[in-house]
Amino acid sequence: MKIASLIGAGLFALAASSPLFAGDIEAGKAKSVVCSACHGPAGISAAEIWPNLAGQKKAYLAKQIKAFRDGVRTDPTMAPMVANLSDEDIADLAAYYSSLK
Repeated sequence: MKIASLIGAGLFALAASSPLFAGDIEAGKAKSVVCSACHGPAGISAAEIWPNLAGQKKAYLAKQIKAFRDGVRTDPTMAPMVANLSDEDIADLAAYYSSLK
């Protein structure tokens, strides 16, 4: 039982140190200006064609943005918006949008 607990704790620590769990909310807010054109200034889209980002889980947002950036997900509107984002940029954006309610 103790070994399983130690392994679980180690995996959690490893996951918590990954870019999916990192991110600076204020930096993300500053970087979100471009995103707000479609997703709204507070992460709530005015058009049904674009999803709301406010309140989404940080790991989900980071995964989806990375998928667009890396070409795993494709969308002609998103591709140029995320093409030059670093992992840090993505973590910051995910932290910001996940902090919104």
